[in-house]
Amino acid sequence: MGGPVLFTPVFSCYRTVQFSYEGESIVGIAEFFQHLMNGLTLGGIYALIALGYTMVYGILELINFAHGDVLMVGAYVGLFLFDLLRGSSPLGLWTIIAFFIAMLISMAFSAVLGVFIERVAYIPLRRATRLAPLLSAIGVSFILSNSAAWMFGTHSRKFNYPFDNTPVHLGDVVITPHQILILVVSLVMMIILKLFVDRTRMGKAMRATSLDQGTAMLMGINVNRVISMTFAIGSALAAVGGILIALDFKVYATMGTMTGLKAFVAAVVGGIGNISGAMFGGILLGLLETFGVAIFGIPTGLKDTIAFGVLIIILLVKPEGLLGKVEKEKV
Repeated sequence: MGGPVLFTPVFSCYRTVQFSYEGESIVGIAEFFQHLMNGLTLGGIYALIALGYTMVYGILELINFAHGDVLMVGAYVGLFLFDLLRGSSPLGLWTIIAFFIAMLISMAFSAVLGVFIERVAYIPLRRATRLAPLLSAIGVSFILSNSAAWMFGTHSRKFNYPFDNTPVHLGDVVITPHQILILVVSLVMMIILKLFVDRTRMGKAMRATSLDQGTAMLMGINVNRVISMTFAIGSALAAVGGILIALDFKVYATMGTMTGLKAFVAAVVGGIGNISGAMFGGILLGLLETFGVAIFGIPTGLKDTIAFGVLIIILLVKPEGLLGKVEKEKV
């Protein structure tokens, strides 16, 4: 595979801080806002991916460990489509349009893939023990990552920027167009999802199904359709996250492994099954990783332990998550 930096399979907050520092010595307030920007950027990625975990768990109480690999597939689809649409065009309006077209098609492809995985690997196990679908999810994850390595090779592929990524200086704070893209896209996607769940008929059906599938069916809700839509939306959001990560860290077969695990941690920290909790958990985890490395001097080789250390603390102190609610067992 490629160089060793590519095998840090996560949107590294240390590297984010690095590309924001080139030639600059930032101190005090400027330093704080620099790290805040980097943390929000990283957290936006985690939040987008965490939404897929939390939506599926909220309805099925299933941890979809294949979610990170759907992210990887979405990144590959976006990469190939963007290269095809762009051709040899120089950076400009067309490359930006081509990028968003590639992203939309990648979202659609990943949504179909998510529904296919649900139909093949999860529906037949609805009445099985709770361990069975979990093992099936792990199996799907290995199938997707190994298939990608076989089809596209184990080397990484560069996802070219559709725009000039020259950093912008706001005083002593340095922001790249890529960071702005991540923040804007993440915010727009989260707002659209929140409005969809709160105000549309399908969104209300999702909330009803998450509360009680049996009662939802008696009310005339097509539960199977709701579950499939949940997988489709979560997978589409994962594709967006994969493409945004790929712009800085390239595309390779195992890129979704650690990123997916950290997004799962974010969902648990915020309160898995709670959409607002997934958003909050993702942003919080991004900020903790960024400030942990940049301010508190945690070695970069140990940066992944921040997320899992936070997970352990949350499970010990508030196992339902920061925004989660304690659910009583039905008897």
